[in-house]
Amino acid sequence: MSAFELKTREDGIAVLTMDVPNESMNTLKADFGEEITSILNTIENDEDIKAVVIVSGKKDSFVAGADISMLANSESESDAEALSTQGQQVFDRIEGMRKTFVAAIDGPALGGGLELALACHYRVCTDSDKTQLGLPEVQLGLLPGSGGTQRLPKLIGVQRALKMMLTGSPARAKQAKKYGIVDDVVPKSILLEAAIKLANKKPLTGAAKKSVTDKMLEDTGFGRKILFKKAREQTLAKTKGNYPAPMFIIDSIEAGLENRSKGYATEARLFGKLVLTKESKQLREIFFATTDMKKESGVEGVEPRKVEKIGVLGGGLMGGGIAYVSASKAKVPVRVKDISENGIASAMKYSYDILQKRVKKRILRSSQMQKQMANITGCLDYSGYKHIDMAIEAVFESVELKQQMVADIEQYCDEDTIFASNTSSIPIRDIAAKAKRPENVVGLHYFSPVDKMPLAEVIPHPGTSETVISSTVAFAKKQGKTPIVVKDGAGFYVNRILAPYMSEAGFIVMEGQPIDSIDKALVDFGFPVGAFKLLDEVGIDVGTKIIPILKAQFGERFSSPNAFDKLLENDRKGKKNKSGFYSYKGKTAGKDVDSSVYDLLGISPVTKYTDATIVERCLLLMLNEAARCLEENVIRNPRDGDIGAIFGIGFPPFLGGPFRYMDEMGVDSIVERLRHYAEVYDEKYKPADILIDMQNNKKTFY
Repeated sequence: MSAFELKTREDGIAVLTMDVPNESMNTLKADFGEEITSILNTIENDEDIKAVVIVSGKKDSFVAGADISMLANSESESDAEALSTQGQQVFDRIEGMRKTFVAAIDGPALGGGLELALACHYRVCTDSDKTQLGLPEVQLGLLPGSGGTQRLPKLIGVQRALKMMLTGSPARAKQAKKYGIVDDVVPKSILLEAAIKLANKKPLTGAAKKSVTDKMLEDTGFGRKILFKKAREQTLAKTKGNYPAPMFIIDSIEAGLENRSKGYATEARLFGKLVLTKESKQLREIFFATTDMKKESGVEGVEPRKVEKIGVLGGGLMGGGIAYVSASKAKVPVRVKDISENGIASAMKYSYDILQKRVKKRILRSSQMQKQMANITGCLDYSGYKHIDMAIEAVFESVELKQQMVADIEQYCDEDTIFASNTSSIPIRDIAAKAKRPENVVGLHYFSPVDKMPLAEVIPHPGTSETVISSTVAFAKKQGKTPIVVKDGAGFYVNRILAPYMSEAGFIVMEGQPIDSIDKALVDFGFPVGAFKLLDEVGIDVGTKIIPILKAQFGERFSSPNAFDKLLENDRKGKKNKSGFYSYKGKTAGKDVDSSVYDLLGISPVTKYTDATIVERCLLLMLNEAARCLEENVIRNPRDGDIGAIFGIGFPPFLGGPFRYMDEMGVDSIVERLRHYAEVYDEKYKPADILIDMQNNKKTFY
């Protein structure tokens, strides 16, 4: 079956429909080359065809991009460069046609999909919530390789194009019109009609409308020098040099402003280089992993029950976040219960503040915001809870309180209402210990802030029913989360591997190493924030609460510095009470270390260790614990362990996650370094049995 169908109307306008067989979304594949060439020959030679409208045969989707899997066939940079050149030539041919081409876009037009649209002479899109236009290749360690780095700056200006390409962030329909990416935004019902209207115009390629300042920056040699120098400085400050793609995107755009043919040649050459980099390979593996996970249920072959109405117990920061993702993303009614009206108001404000920002950015209409806010209601008792499908608990970390919540839900709700606990540390079996219906109790652990962090851990205890597991996984996906199913136990997976990493940073400080030097070393390595900044963000009181629970279950390797108790005695909770490791006063709030913390801990800071030593000491403990979690079946496979670490704690994505990183470094090397530290520093570095077994049997995780 063909992916393309060309039908010519009586008015001479041909409609070219793309509908890739047996796939839910259209993707551009290398083997489409001959077929597209044949279609373009037909269009060029058929005098009855006056213009062409490109549409998708897929519901709510234009073209999601190029088929990423084809890049694995590139054995050399020249192979990958050839793929880029092929795409450029096809789209150049469309742009150079004397017959007008119009892209009629409904749903995502991303990557190669937007590059196809940019090659057309006009673009019109629907006002659907699902319509978004972007070049997200940077998120895969790549650059737009079919003319995207050349056409988008020409169309919307260099600065806006740089921002879109360097972040990979898509534009919604209204934004796309404002930026100049599309010529019109219309309701879905008249998309084809609007496209045909544009098709009757002469072929024109748009050019950016620029302010005087933009013209000075973008259209003069001196201005461009300043612009690209600043772009490189800002990019390097963000990426720490760990990601080559952003710098290559800047290089490609700059080359194109000098000379068109140089721009296209640079884009293809640098695309070829990126495809073969370790960073892109790891980022593509993450993409494939998350794509596979979207197709999986919590328990194979067990159908989930529908969750159409939920309750959230507790209106604090976590409760407010859970209410927001449930109402706005899962689009279900949410009933927030709290012991005070302030708690309910706080949960409401959480959603209101986020939605109001989206309205200001014109991502949402006010009417859409009001509709989503209307999905959230509150109560001080259990009124309105009788027929909820799931109650998600986000109350204080007390096993007695959580057991009381279970009892309340069993009393006031239906027999099959799921009780999901957002505990970060208490084993689910303890929460379910006094339940009348323990099969309904499950862990559903979110990460803060809930609206931004993509991971959710689903934690069944031994008595949780398989239907409840699958239903919880399905609902977490509806909330926009990537869920991993993990075994019950102290810290579950993510907090268990994070704790020794954080504690070791604490021990290094107690040896005198300055706090900011430790955080800088970890950020330069690739973590989004350092250990102490993270502890301030999470809350020192919250972050240290899990340590005794882990220590009770796993022993001394989970010890943390005793001196840290002084922080809590001094009421240092971090950012939330503006008193932590960092100072939260003045213009540099959150940037400089609060030097009084050193006096409190009884240390005089002096640089003792290199960045490499700091990173190695913290990281090795995290890797070792991740290996133990796999050994103990806390996680189902290395893939879940990698996704959990990347999406839950920001493990550097370009390294692929703890397990891919250990494969890359070599298990031999990891074991050797662990043994080194176990001998010269502390027994807690003793390599996990699974790593020694893998070393002896020459095994890898993947």
